[in-house]
Amino acid sequence: MKIHNLFPFLCLFAALHANAATYYVNARTGNDSSSGITPGQPWQSLTKVNNYHFLPGDKVLFHDGDTWNGQLKPPTSGAEGHPIMFSSYGTGDMPQFNGHGQFQSTVEISNVDYITVKNLDITNTGLTPKPHRTGLEIDLSNFGTGKGFLIDHLYVHDVNGSEIKSAGGGAGIAFNCGGSKIKSRFDGLTIENCHLVRCDRNGIVGSGNWQRNNWFPSLHVIIKNNLLEHNGGDGIVPIACDGCIIEHNTLRDDGWNLPMGEYAAGIWPWSCDNTTVEFNEVSGQHGGGDAQGFDSDWNCSNTLIQYNYSHNNEGGFLLVCDDGSSGPEYSVGNVGTVVRYNLSVDDGYRQSGQEHDSPTFHFAGPTNNTFIYNNTVVIGSKPAGTYSNGVLVMSSWHGFSANSIFKNNIFYATIPVSYELGQATGTSFVNNDYYGPQTGQPADSSALHIDPDFLGPTYAAEGSKFWLGFLLQKHSGLIGKGLPINNNGGRDLAGDKLPKGAVTVGALQK
Repeated sequence: MKIHNLFPFLCLFAALHANAATYYVNARTGNDSSSGITPGQPWQSLTKVNNYHFLPGDKVLFHDGDTWNGQLKPPTSGAEGHPIMFSSYGTGDMPQFNGHGQFQSTVEISNVDYITVKNLDITNTGLTPKPHRTGLEIDLSNFGTGKGFLIDHLYVHDVNGSEIKSAGGGAGIAFNCGGSKIKSRFDGLTIENCHLVRCDRNGIVGSGNWQRNNWFPSLHVIIKNNLLEHNGGDGIVPIACDGCIIEHNTLRDDGWNLPMGEYAAGIWPWSCDNTTVEFNEVSGQHGGGDAQGFDSDWNCSNTLIQYNYSHNNEGGFLLVCDDGSSGPEYSVGNVGTVVRYNLSVDDGYRQSGQEHDSPTFHFAGPTNNTFIYNNTVVIGSKPAGTYSNGVLVMSSWHGFSANSIFKNNIFYATIPVSYELGQATGTSFVNNDYYGPQTGQPADSSALHIDPDFLGPTYAAEGSKFWLGFLLQKHSGLIGKGLPINNNGGRDLAGDKLPKGAVTVGALQK
């Protein structure tokens, strides 16, 4: 197209944005026959909103303190730099949207993009749990690439989806893409500052084109600064993403509602490449199986897990796993996971009689080239009457792990702990500190057996400076005893800069 032929289109586009409007909706005083464009002349119903043709840049604001029963479904797309926003106005509690279990999702964003949803209260409880029930769902089906999604400051709570994953589960927030005719994916999705409580089965989950022979991953997916509490199963699970960032989230006491035979964990990518999981805190993850704080899972390449705090999770700190029976058309395996500068405190325990594997680290299946370095692992305050496998278990899932390296870590225990390598191959331990009653300690030619001299351990501490008690005292024999590692991220758990040469053993440099 010649440049002069673009001029009428650009003028029309600019005119549409110049005419972007703000619409007000009030459940108590509104009228769908009103103009909607001033607070004194608001609309009233979701029917009006769901059937109106909004323009890029428009804002739809719902009155604080009001409740709408039904489903909010944005009808049109925004444009780059000019999303359509659904938010709130006034003072008081956020406006609530209640699906009452009559809709699969209370807020459904389907085959539209450049959408912002913020400052809303969303719930969806039916008389009985139902598979696929969600609070907010973003769905792209035969759409192509959807862009410009921002989900911000939502309170999503009391969503009773199914607790059974194979039946369809359920979630507080779900983002899904697929379709048999046109490949679809997200390119620009941010979920931030949301509070999710009592959502079954899961907190924030995705889906997409995960098979390697149909690989079309979502891009620029960011999940950050969210608080998840008392949800039924998994916490945050991106699927079929490349370069997903999961950071500064807090997860507490999830997994309570799972029946035996259902497995869940805190934060974990599934069928993803180049995922970064950093600056998160996960605690109190429960369940009869798995229940780790973090997991690098099936068909994942180059997962980076760094600067996280994991504590009091029943299944342990970390699962790294892969199903060796999967063919290359589906999976490239689990390759290249890096785990560095994390703190794990009292992870890995279960009530007696539920003696599934619950070590701090669990490797299951033929994972390859996993590098675990400069982490601090503290095992010292298990609840009474519980069972633990200790530090490490390597088990089979149609094969065993290969070429795993543990380097410069602190393994500190005040109760007996153990190591079980199974039939794993190429596992090496280099320059780790083993302190306390430990059996089956692996061969480590440069092993250290030094009391770290923590400043003052605070078990189950929470908050932004959780690591303070695990700083090393100035006279600690571990300071400067860590071997240099290239491309180590340049900082420790507390944000202190790492020297170019020898570092301190563990997650904290000072």
